[in-house]
Amino acid sequence: MRRLGVVAVVIGITLLAAPTRSSARPTHGRPLVYEVALTGPIDPLLARYADRAIAKARHDAAAAVLVRLDTPGGLDSSMRSIVKAVSNSPVPVLCWVGPSGARAASAGTFILVGCPVAAMAPGTNVGAAHPVGITGGVMSDKVTNDAAAYIRALAERWGRNADWAERAVRQSVSISASEAVRIHVADMEVASRSALLRAVDGRTVRAGDTDVVVHLGGAHIERVHPTLAEGLLHAIIDPDLSYLFIILGLISLAAFVIHPGVHVTALVGVLLLVAALISFGMLPVTIAGLLLLVAGVAFSVVGLKVHGRGLPEIAAITCLILGGLFLFNPSVPNARVSLPLILGVAIGDTLFFLFVLRAVINSRYTPVRSGPHTVIGAEGTVLRPLDPVGVVRVRGESWTARSTVGPVPAGATERVARMAGLTLEVEPEPAPQETEV
Repeated sequence: MRRLGVVAVVIGITLLAAPTRSSARPTHGRPLVYEVALTGPIDPLLARYADRAIAKARHDAAAAVLVRLDTPGGLDSSMRSIVKAVSNSPVPVLCWVGPSGARAASAGTFILVGCPVAAMAPGTNVGAAHPVGITGGVMSDKVTNDAAAYIRALAERWGRNADWAERAVRQSVSISASEAVRIHVADMEVASRSALLRAVDGRTVRAGDTDVVVHLGGAHIERVHPTLAEGLLHAIIDPDLSYLFIILGLISLAAFVIHPGVHVTALVGVLLLVAALISFGMLPVTIAGLLLLVAGVAFSVVGLKVHGRGLPEIAAITCLILGGLFLFNPSVPNARVSLPLILGVAIGDTLFFLFVLRAVINSRYTPVRSGPHTVIGAEGTVLRPLDPVGVVRVRGESWTARSTVGPVPAGATERVARMAGLTLEVEPEPAPQETEV
């Protein structure tokens, strides 16, 4: 069993580390372009994914790397790791904000400005890059000055509008794709990846420390996919999922404390809280929101112990709703929990504590209703004639019974006198005695 466990762990790690999908290399001499999709929050998983894709492009002698951006922002450290990988790549890197409706906000602005070729699709935008802390507060002047100097250096390196780039950090300004091209924040506005490759074909692009003439006519675009672990961990960094993880984790631990016999609830609670902490480490979570959620679950527990005429339940619902609304900094784009989910979780939490856990607690004090004493003395109806053994129904259940006074027809009423194993011994119900007045 120990060896099987080791083998299972090795197989699991291998599957998590392996890419989720692989595709064959193009043939007929067509140029190869690797696509890296940086979608969602910029986090260490995306940074690792981008670095691995650029290394793969270098190893396979790809003609270029196409970075597709659609992000509301993310961690400063992860953003800088991606920018460093892009700047030092010996393979030309093209960044494209697309398709229409995508954006390169906050950390995405740094990546776009720091890319050798910056392109945007119509209907996209870039900007709003003021640093925001994990707890949702705007960072200090020292951090802001550092971010402003960093993005200005990136813009100056690639000949872009450094003044606007600094304003994007200090004043959180944001502009459309056409405006970005007009004021030289982006290089071009193209509607698709293939249009970008055609527009760049034959141009000289800086790759690391050298200038490379790229030939991308008829290039084959091959998507580099994240590993299973990267995909799963990146997927849980979502405001709605984070809210569910923290609430369900707290409820599971509360249920274990109330009814400690079910150990699986404690395990589930710990796993959900770990997943929530991973998500919170990469989202602008607020301390006030977290405290309100904990208070909401605490009030639900109090409602089980104290008869407060519904006041604990009302307090629990109020705290859960306010905690969901204020869990993330509202100034950060897309960092919010959907209102229907907040309302559903608040009502579901209250109903769970009010009915399920209260029933569990009440069952502890309910007398045991099993054993021979529950049928001895009870009346039963004969279903199959007793001659002397037959079947009677007692308290809604059918029992094998033996008559102690001779044959008894079906339909007669008998009383259970005693129990021998699983067989009831029955006798006629004594007739009521008449009394004189």
